[in-house]
Amino acid sequence: MKVVGTIFLKDKKLLIDKPRKRPTYQMIGGKVEEGESVLEAAIRECHEELGNKAIFENNLFELILEFDEIATSDGKTPIHFYVFKYNGELQGELTLSEEIEKFKWYTSEDGTDILSNTLKNEVVPYCLKYNLIS
Repeated sequence: MKVVGTIFLKDKKLLIDKPRKRPTYQMIGGKVEEGESVLEAAIRECHEELGNKAIFENNLFELILEFDEIATSDGKTPIHFYVFKYNGELQGELTLSEEIEKFKWYTSEDGTDILSNTLKNEVVPYCLKYNLIS
């Protein structure tokens, strides 16, 4: 299964969200649907999770990371994860939804207990390595 996530940064903080159905925060993203490119999926998921009032430009997404892992949701499904970095500043406002309970601008001071495996094992270490977050 192919999955996408997008890194949005502001003031050395990473935007993450908390789904209502999960105990941990995750990346903005989700599953790639049939017939979609990974970029199209990333853009669609950003629209779905951030809401209609969030403003970003489609041409500012850059693929920065790919890896294989096991889905956190069931602990057995193999997934190939594509991580995009948004090379701009997210504008507008974030909107909660039936799917998303809350948003958080994350720094390493927040610890890793609140994070999904993808964030904890891959994305946050990448962001720290390249000094993208504090």
